[in-house]
Amino acid sequence: MFFPSPVDAVLEMLRVLKPGRKLALAAWYLVEENSFFYTLSRVIERYVDSPPPAPDAPDTFRFASPRKLRDVLDRAGVLVPSERILQFTIEMPISGEDFWTLRCEMSETLRKKVVMLSREQLAEAKRQTLEAFRAYSTDCGLSFPAKVLIVSGSKDDST
Repeated sequence: MFFPSPVDAVLEMLRVLKPGRKLALAAWYLVEENSFFYTLSRVIERYVDSPPPAPDAPDTFRFASPRKLRDVLDRAGVLVPSERILQFTIEMPISGEDFWTLRCEMSETLRKKVVMLSREQLAEAKRQTLEAFRAYSTDCGLSFPAKVLIVSGSKDDST
């Protein structure tokens, strides 16, 4: 999702892949289907205008739409590209407070938005986010449903 030229990246993967072997890639499915990300970003977007990225901008959810990454594999010459949705759970033995901190530290995009908030807005956004995280709280921490697209295909036997 972060390659400047995804087709060139897949071509390079194919170059080093043995003939007849398989290639499989995973990309996040639709943002609203991935609550570990969506829950916090939805709250922050109440305070900071967040226009969607350009359609092919390197972004976490660049290939979230069905067929988009599959089409990249097809253009690169992958044989019989296929796509399926993998549903799973992200379980973290941490509190909502710790997850707030972790997400703010690991996402440059989120950090840029958070620094735009006033002290009062930040406190309210954090409160709202922690409240929203309660829906995903368990006795062992946080548990978020998640979905990725698994896109795969094969390299030609003759190359």
